[in-house]
Amino acid sequence: MSRTQFHSGVTAAEAADAALAASGITSGMTVLVGGFGMAGMPVDLIDALIRHGADELTVVSNNAGNGDTGLAALLAAGRVRKVVCSFPRQHDSWVFDGLYRAGKVELEVVPQGTLAERMRAAGAGIGAFFCPTGVGTLLAEGKETRVIDGRDHVLETALRGDVALIKAHRSDGVGNLVYRKTARNFGPVMATAGAVTVVQVDEVVPTGALDPEAVVTPRIYVDHVVDLSTTTGQTTAPTTAPTTEEPQA
Repeated sequence: MSRTQFHSGVTAAEAADAALAASGITSGMTVLVGGFGMAGMPVDLIDALIRHGADELTVVSNNAGNGDTGLAALLAAGRVRKVVCSFPRQHDSWVFDGLYRAGKVELEVVPQGTLAERMRAAGAGIGAFFCPTGVGTLLAEGKETRVIDGRDHVLETALRGDVALIKAHRSDGVGNLVYRKTARNFGPVMATAGAVTVVQVDEVVPTGALDPEAVVTPRIYVDHVVDLSTTTGQTTAPTTAPTTEEPQA
């Protein structure tokens, strides 16, 4: 019997609020936020995080906010202590720029491939790995280095999150996810690296409706799904698949 819980009859914002509350997020936690710029950015979940009130957060994302929405809004609300990202500055990152110059937010720059691999390592249970990227630069200062096959490498540690907030295109009734084109970006690795993963999706389809070959993130990595396909919205907490159906990917 499935233990998936559906909370219906509420607005999309209320559904997102319920998912954030159920995630157990509190001040001082590390939050992985999906998105490449605004592509795949879980804006509704970030808005719920702002309403939630948790602060002193360490946010891990590819960027440091765009314009005034999404991650930029979280920064503007004063909820972020530190940003870990690969591309902090661009033409519309004025919120982060102002906070950083004022000394109100810390920054750790991580090369983009290294950022992804650190989270992938966390999801795979790998504590650290050696990588040639960044050797001889400021990014390698204070880190162990080693020569491997005649080439210098720097030790990088796994990057875990207390909570991961990501966006997917579709979920089935137990939490298997598919993404839409480049909006996939960091979502799959963040889902594995977060102790709790909350996902906003464009649509929830019946269990069994997704092609198993198209499933990118299996339900085992998903804790809460917020369905934004209607104005009412609903929150799901996928746990176990129905025993009457064949296992889904």
